[in-house]
Amino acid sequence: MTNRQDHPIVRFCKGVIIALGFILPGVSGGVLAAILGLYERLLNFMAHFRQNFRRDFWYFVPVGLGGIAGVALLSAPLEYLLAHWQVIVLWGFAGAIVGTLPALMYTANAHTPRDGVDWAWFFGTLLLSGGLLYFMSDLFGTLPANFGGFIVAGALIALGVLVPGLSPSNLLLILGLFTPMLTGFKQLNLLGVYLPIALGAVLAMALFSKAMDYLIHRFHSRVYHFILGIVVASTILILVPNPHAAESISYAGVTPLTLGLSAVAGLLGIALGYWMSRLEVKYK
Repeated sequence: MTNRQDHPIVRFCKGVIIALGFILPGVSGGVLAAILGLYERLLNFMAHFRQNFRRDFWYFVPVGLGGIAGVALLSAPLEYLLAHWQVIVLWGFAGAIVGTLPALMYTANAHTPRDGVDWAWFFGTLLLSGGLLYFMSDLFGTLPANFGGFIVAGALIALGVLVPGLSPSNLLLILGLFTPMLTGFKQLNLLGVYLPIALGAVLAMALFSKAMDYLIHRFHSRVYHFILGIVVASTILILVPNPHAAESISYAGVTPLTLGLSAVAGLLGIALGYWMSRLEVKYK
């Protein structure tokens, strides 16, 4: 008898949920995949594609279709929320990331105790990635919302699946690609947005899945402290106005009521993020 969790419709619905990790800043597709019991099988499939093709390819087709449907259905409401309540929404997203940090810290040292080298990786990555992300536009120029830019977006989305806890939407916000991506998803721009993002995701999966599989098994603690540094840096930058980033948060004209609602959204986000991370531990 087929397991209900393996039914194609259930896998399609899981793909819709994982799509939230593609378009919600602060949400990691890898974390959602882990919560839904798909992460380890997906990573193993991509790392050993030829060996596992016959077993896993058709298994993940409904998941992929659900992901496409999810971004198409959810992009429009998210774009509206960011356009009208940017500060409140981004504080909620930032809270969601903060809520997952205890679980990430625990996962980082699931196999070995935390030592000085781990802390060096964390603070070194925090400072370096924070500086690079804040001044990225000045250092490397802006990423245009064109075919090449969306290939980069697809690669970042794939990394968000490969690396639990890493939210690609945080980086896309800083790079100025987030809103154009949502617009393309909403308009069902298959050739200009969906295709390059798919190409970037496939290339990143092919290039980094084996490396990620190897590094997590060989240098588990170091890799997770590296991830933690990026997560904390990108979260801080969500809430800090940045004149170098086109889609940075703006507090211009914000009222005390908006600030109060933002604080509430942040607390709710922390609760939601903590609850999701507990689910990940429960169903891992």
